[in-house]
Amino acid sequence: MTSKAIFYHAGCPVCIDAEQNLAHSLDPARYQLEIVHLGEQKQRVPEAIAIGVKSVPALQLGGEVYHINYGASIQDLV
Repeated sequence: MTSKAIFYHAGCPVCIDAEQNLAHSLDPARYQLEIVHLGEQKQRVPEAIAIGVKSVPALQLGGEVYHINYGASIQDLV
């Protein structure tokens, strides 16, 4: 059984690096990974805020949000 993981980013260099080096490192046998580019999918910003994303890149995993480095504040994407 796989759990869902959602990686939120805005397309900045920090975000792209985290996507390539962290998000894609998740074991696909354990996690179904969804990549959400909030710069292109602005309608998903409220969803990200509702689960606790405060900055991007961020990874939601097992009901927790993990903020990775600092690319941009979520408020910059509103």
